Formats: sequence, structure tokens, C-alpha cells
Amino acid sequence: MATGFRFELLARDAASGARRGRLRTPHGVIETPAFMPVGTQATVKGLLPEAVAGAGFGIILGNTYHLALRPGPEVIAAHGGLHRFMGWEGAILTDSGGFQVYSLAALRRLEPEGVTFRSHIDGSEHRFTPEGVIAIQEALGSDIAMVLDVCPPSTAARPELERAVEWSTRWAQRALEARCREDQAVFGIVQGGLDLELRRQHAISIGDLPFEGIAIGGLSVGEPPDRMHPVAAATAGWLPPEKPRYLMGVGMPPDLPRAVLGGVDLFDCVFPTRAGRTGMLLTRQGRVIIKHARYKDDLSPPDPLCDCPVCRRFTKAYLRHLFVAREILASVLNTLHNLHYYAWLMGEVRRAIGDGTLEALAREVESRYPRDEAGEPPGELGEGPGTDG
Repeated sequence: MATGFRFELLARDAASGARRGRLRTPHGVIETPAFMPVGTQATVKGLLPEAVAGAGFGIILGNTYHLALRPGPEVIAAHGGLHRFMGWEGAILTDSGGFQVYSLAALRRLEPEGVTFRSHIDGSEHRFTPEGVIAIQEALGSDIAMVLDVCPPSTAARPELERAVEWSTRWAQRALEARCREDQAVFGIVQGGLDLELRRQHAISIGDLPFEGIAIGGLSVGEPPDRMHPVAAATAGWLPPEKPRYLMGVGMPPDLPRAVLGGVDLFDCVFPTRAGRTGMLLTRQGRVIIKHARYKDDLSPPDPLCDCPVCRRFTKAYLRHLFVAREILASVLNTLHNLHYYAWLMGEVRRAIGDGTLEALAREVESRYPRDEAGEPPGELGEGPGTDG
């Protein structure tokens, strides 16, 4: 077990797999279930670190692939690590670049020993191996490092899923052998697509290795939510109960209580920050697309039930004006509000576990945030897929 890292289970929901816990890291204690805002390139876009902390978050996510390309681990290490580099006092989890195996398929070459990326920035070639990715994350000094894995599309054919499971297991073992820092936890990752038998086999294999926590990978990569959640819940049930469980890249508001019911403890997703930049406000009443003309003269706050700095001070009419005028402050205020909504929602999730009302909360959030036939939220996000926060 890494020094300064401990996970405690505090409560369980008798009617489901939901758990309340406490994750202790060298940079603070996180109450779980918890959501991690995405700070891919050493910043949660548009916000000072103290604004993110003030919204109620004690842990954020950074991305090894992006930080390795720029500014490079040497520059970050020279600052004393990622915490000092970005001025963040809380905990940091760094992704390994495994998602880029999926999202940058046209720019990478996958081999048994590792993956070679052609940079999306300048076309330069970069070789990632399980050992090298651990070394980069140790230079970054994150509290939690993720192993390099093979992330196929969830709907991939079984031979591709079997290869991903086999190589990810081998890479996980190599990553553990390569770790040197005693103050950094390392999480394994379970793959297997939507194939429950492969998921079970891989969950057992990864669960038997001496990781401090385990992630469920390879979901929310093309499949609809009604297929994702049963697989996530089944996989969580096969993992060691004493270790934190992290569902990677999830989720939108209705995903969070539903996945917690399945036994998940940690989440990350670009949705709240990207939605803010593209003019979607997340409220307890549902989505507000702030550019719509109906808000031109609206003197009410974005969410009358929210006490965040944005809702206490500004109106929908003002926020619409900023967005339509393409003022930078629009992204800042919208993002800040959305993160406050996510912090409130996760607080409600934790409270509901203790009250035995989590299923009711999940249904309420699902009613406020309906999806279209493809499983996506209606609205105009205006940006393609990625991990840019």
C-alpha cells in the first residue's frame, strides 16, 4: 500500500451496491462517491485552482499523454511536481494515455510492447510503454497513477476485446514491477467491452494484483447508457470490496447516482466543463441553453435553488449577453456554476446513501436530464469528443 493512501468504507446501501467511503491521499481526504473535474493540461479550463477547491472538489484529473507532449515531464518535475506546477493543493489522479489508444486510433500504432503515438500537435512520434508511463507519472508526482491499458471500442468484436484484455493484464503486471515511488498509489484497469464473461475474467485477474484501487475502463465509448450501466455494475461487483472503484470517463448527471447504485466510488468526465464553455448550464431543474432568445430579458438566476457565486450575483440575461458577445467571462462563470452543480449532486448522492433514498434520487435526476435515442443529452455542445476538459 502506498504511503499516505488509504480507503475506508463507511456505509453501504442495503438495497443496492452503493457505498460511502473516505479516500485518504497525501494531498487530502476525499469523501466518496466523488467526482473529479478534468484538468487535462494542468488546468481546469477557465478556473483558478482556488475556484475549483471552493466549489467543493478535493481531487482533479490530469492526463499523462497531453502533459508528456507539452510541457513535458522534465519541466513539471523541475517545478517540484504537478501540484506546484499548477498551484493545486488537493489530490491529483493522472490518466495513463490509455483512452488515447481509443480516441487517437488514426494516430497510433499498437504493439505487444506498447503504443506509438504520432502527436496530434506536430506529428512527432512518441513511444508509450507500461514502464515509461509509470515513470512519467512518477515525475509528475500525482497522488494516483493509472496503468497503461488497451481501450477498444465497447462494441468491438470479441477477438479485439480478448486482445485488449490480454495485453492490458500483461501491461498491468509490468507497470507494477516498474513502480518506484512509495507515496503514489497505482490503479489497475479492467477492460472487456460489453462482454460480461470477459469483464468477469479481467476483473478477477486485475483484482488479484496489488493495486491500491481499480478502474472500470472501456465504457462510455460508444454504447448507450442502458447497456453501459449493467456492465459497470456487474464489473464493480467482481472487484475487491476493500478497494476504491473508479468508472473512467463517466458521467453526465443521470449517470452518477445510477452508477453509484452499481457500486462505483469515483468518476471523471469533461461534460460539466465543456458544457459550460459551450453555453449549457446544469441546474436542479434541468439544462439551460443560455444562448436561447427566451433568456434575453430573464432577470432570474441560472438556478434559484443554487447558492454558488454565479447564481448569487448574476442573471440569465447577463450570462446570455456574455455568451452571445463571446466574452471570456461567459466560459468562466458557466463552468464555475456547472462544477458547483456537480459538487451539490455528489453531496446529495452521499446523503441519499445514508438515507436509503438513492434510487429515488437517481430517478429524479434522470427525469430532469432526459437523453435522446442515442443516449446523448439534447442541447448544443458544439465540440467533438476528446479529453480536453
